[in-house]
Amino acid sequence: MPLTRRDFAKRSALTGAGVALAGSVGVLATAPGAIGAEAPAGGPDDAADGHGIGYGPLIPDPEGLLALPAGFSYRIITRTGVTKLDSGESTPSNHDGTGTFEGPRGTTLLVNNHELKGPRADWPHPVPLTEGLVYDPAASGGCTVVEVAKDGSPVGEWVGIAGTSTNCAGGTTPWGTWLTGEETEDKAGEHGMTKDHGYVFEVDPHDRRAGRDPKPVKALGRYAHEAVVVDPKRGHLYLTEDASGPNGLFYRWTPPHGFRHGRGQLRSLAGDSGVLEAFKCFDSGGRFVDDLSRATKTGTVYGVDWVEVPDRDARKVSVRKQFTDGEVTRARKLEGLWWADGGAYVVSSYARDESPVQHDGQVWFYDPRRRTLTLKVLLGVNPDPAKDGALDGPDNITVSPYGGLIIAEDGEGVQHLFGATDDGRTYPIARNELNIGTAADPEFSEFTGPVFSPDGRTLFANIQEPGIMLAITGPWQRQRRQR
Repeated sequence: MPLTRRDFAKRSALTGAGVALAGSVGVLATAPGAIGAEAPAGGPDDAADGHGIGYGPLIPDPEGLLALPAGFSYRIITRTGVTKLDSGESTPSNHDGTGTFEGPRGTTLLVNNHELKGPRADWPHPVPLTEGLVYDPAASGGCTVVEVAKDGSPVGEWVGIAGTSTNCAGGTTPWGTWLTGEETEDKAGEHGMTKDHGYVFEVDPHDRRAGRDPKPVKALGRYAHEAVVVDPKRGHLYLTEDASGPNGLFYRWTPPHGFRHGRGQLRSLAGDSGVLEAFKCFDSGGRFVDDLSRATKTGTVYGVDWVEVPDRDARKVSVRKQFTDGEVTRARKLEGLWWADGGAYVVSSYARDESPVQHDGQVWFYDPRRRTLTLKVLLGVNPDPAKDGALDGPDNITVSPYGGLIIAEDGEGVQHLFGATDDGRTYPIARNELNIGTAADPEFSEFTGPVFSPDGRTLFANIQEPGIMLAITGPWQRQRRQR
């Protein structure tokens, strides 16, 4: 049953203009402007005694790769052009979204996306075309599966799927698989492709045979996919779209009656199975919200309804272009998703001239029970991206076992992994020091795929270019709320 604008307005009036609807949902408190401030410069003692946050200042790396707080260290798990697959080829480049799984004998399995777009000839290290695991032999992208021993040493790496394009983000499932999304709308005959792209595929890290003869999950739609999460209680899948002209959409897929999730079940569905819908928001006064950038204060709460997608396979018109103004709510660069606290954390990386209001990042929390969307994090426009400490462009996210969020920065200038506490304050975890530009014009690649090991002891993350997977360990501790 849809939540009507009138119902939401009535409920908001009873709870104080809607803000009280957020309740205690989510990990991030509504601290206006806190997330837009520079990262704190306090030392490690400040964090240890509970009066500060984080782990202290970042210490430059003599190796010129990763600055970390005192007491932390990193290990390179894979590196394009250096480490090799079990089959002998180089680790593919452009690491992106990553999921972790419990492996055999205490190991950790990671599925690592490789965001490679276009023909294979465009890339020195595409995902190898492993027999039986190829969707489109013309495409460069795919996923690899990485095994890490209990002591943190790399064990091996192999292809999980090949012949896909622009594998950006994705998400783990409750049944132990990885859903990888293609951030493209290329059709057969475009950019050298021999099949249509823009789909979600399922990768099973535990069973190499399960991925043979890859089939897209067409029921989830064909568009520029980013991340996906599964509601383990209701069975819905939520998906983000990174697109502009017009801005992208936030989607919900409802499974058909009687469908039961499990390994390999999604790929057995027909292309029109279930219902794919895009979200439509309205404020506490019942007014339609055309774009999420309209929210300029943390704590903003919108009611959410869902509108069915007319043609999910986008045979003639891109999905987001099938809706006219006033039918759905849009947002620029809808990227990271993470399921926790009974709902989905949703990232909009930034908004510029294509959007009604500019910002340098938002994180929202969607509560499926209340059918509300609450703004938890807001980054104002960063005036000096080259200055260390300023933050912009959140992308992939994960919920930390030590409280709050871990966020990968994909902005301009200096790039960080940073944390956000329960009460909205931020602190640095790592800084990319690998300059892939020049001394006169430095350039630092984005961080991608932050995710903790199943035991919570290791934070895995990637530097996208050239393609480096890192394992970060240290004196992790719960981040306390401000007194």
